[in-house]
Amino acid sequence: MCERRRKGMKKWFCLPLQEKLKYLTFSVGAVVFLSIAANMLVAFFGLGGFGNILKSNSRSLAFWTAMDEESAAFDRFIQEQTKETRQEWEKSAKHTELMLEELPYKYKEIGKERYARTWTLHNLYENYDRFRRELMEKETIGEADMQEVYRLRRIQGYLAGQAGQLEQLTVRNGSSQYEKQRYMLVVIPVCSLICGMAAFWMVRQMNRTASRYIVKPIVELAADSVRIGDNDFTGPDVVAEGEDEISRLVQEFCRMKASTRENIRNMEEKHAMEQKLNDMRLQMLKSQINPHFLFNTLNMIASTAQIEDAVATEKMITALSRLFRYNLKSAGTVMPLERELKIIQDYMYLQKMRFGQRVRYDTDCAPETLDVLVPSFVLQPLVENSIKHGLSKESKGGRIFIRTWMRGERLWISVSDTGVGMEEERLQQIRAALNDGTENEIGIGMGNIYRRVHGLYEDGEMFIYSKKGCGTAVQLAFTPKDIV
Repeated sequence: MCERRRKGMKKWFCLPLQEKLKYLTFSVGAVVFLSIAANMLVAFFGLGGFGNILKSNSRSLAFWTAMDEESAAFDRFIQEQTKETRQEWEKSAKHTELMLEELPYKYKEIGKERYARTWTLHNLYENYDRFRRELMEKETIGEADMQEVYRLRRIQGYLAGQAGQLEQLTVRNGSSQYEKQRYMLVVIPVCSLICGMAAFWMVRQMNRTASRYIVKPIVELAADSVRIGDNDFTGPDVVAEGEDEISRLVQEFCRMKASTRENIRNMEEKHAMEQKLNDMRLQMLKSQINPHFLFNTLNMIASTAQIEDAVATEKMITALSRLFRYNLKSAGTVMPLERELKIIQDYMYLQKMRFGQRVRYDTDCAPETLDVLVPSFVLQPLVENSIKHGLSKESKGGRIFIRTWMRGERLWISVSDTGVGMEEERLQQIRAALNDGTENEIGIGMGNIYRRVHGLYEDGEMFIYSKKGCGTAVQLAFTPKDIV
């Protein structure tokens, strides 16, 4: 027995899900059909049989009552002989005739004795109806018509007696029929109860089967997918019995989970390596000093020292030392925006000393942005590009404008100039080089800023706008991770 059960369960496990659902559906349908059939049998033998008995009783009683009402209406007409009593009599007569027609009159349904009684009533009523019509045709009924009146009353009494006997016979037949069918009212409910218990057992078994082999794996898959959505791959793998579609789905899900976990681990390692590479590039960028800029600055300091007192020279040397110190010692990846702006002030002081009134510098920074942490060494390369590629090529110089503001939770930094600008084709080349990481087209400084903004912040963005003869603007946008 146990061996047969194990073989049956193994065969069940190997069935496709569609076949399992087909068997379950068939089983449920069979149970429902049996329950409906049992209830219909109860209704048929109970309501149907009793309904026929009550219907027969009510019709025979209705004819008996109609006959009595007609007799009473006839007596009132004979006594008063008014138009109203005549109409009442005629109406009662029509009702009696209708009740007679509704009496059951099929031999197989009502039996020999009831059929004989009903046949007698029909024949007697035909004679009664003929005498009644003859009397109704007379406008008035006098002493000469009393013999016909008495005859009609005798027939009415005989009809009423026959109707009463038919009613008694119908009641006896109904009681006998009830006694014959009474045992069915016990057997059928018992059968219905057995079918109900079997249906309950089958539904319980199907519920356990569906819960174990279909619902449980899907619920565990849903819970595991929620954990994976929260980047938690530590949950145990889902286990499904059998070889159907649910089992294959669970197996593929577990395989995909393991593959995704491995890919994430590889991506994290790759990201860590890229972060180290970016830090190395940043350090390399900080250690680069433009020889031309350093040469011109030192010559200008020497010339100034000759023609002026040491005050201006001291300011220039101090600004330059602060600039070098920041570039060489700012090892952190982020700095307060206010500190970046102070370094730009020193840098622009030196550039103004070099270019004079050709270079102008303004800022418009919202107070709430000054304490925000931004990538270190992010402004100077942009300002240097504005001077080198924008203002220095313009004979009359121009203006550099730095603006910062908050839009929602995002920080926006804009560095713009009124230099020579660039053609649309060149602008598209620079944008493409930023996306591709080609530093030959854009230089180390611009490419480094682009990569750092996108690497440090999930929503980091860098925009470049330019128009020939109008100038260039570079905008950075990102959601800061913290403030000082």
